[in-house]
Amino acid sequence: MPSSHSALISSTTLAIGLFRGFDQPVFALAVAISTIVIYDAAGVRRQAGIHAERINLLLKEIFQGRPVQENDLKEMLGHTPIEVLGGVIVGLVSALFLWLMLPK
Repeated sequence: MPSSHSALISSTTLAIGLFRGFDQPVFALAVAISTIVIYDAAGVRRQAGIHAERINLLLKEIFQGRPVQENDLKEMLGHTPIEVLGGVIVGLVSALFLWLMLPK
């Protein structure tokens, strides 16, 4: 259910902040990359999935009555906002868990 991309990037970003400092340039870079990855997971990839769904429907309407030999496009490319949020939460909890468990 959760987005593994969102989980990975949010845990990495939080870990950089916790271990290196939230005032470091590398943390700012991680936040910028996180924004891009999370936007892609929720927005761009989801829209591509919706387009694939519509194209598949169009192909079925065009070739009604005959089996379509073409493979359907993959319709579930992106994540729903709930899946992205779940991934972010999993990532943040994972990073906090590691930060609390590892010696400082």
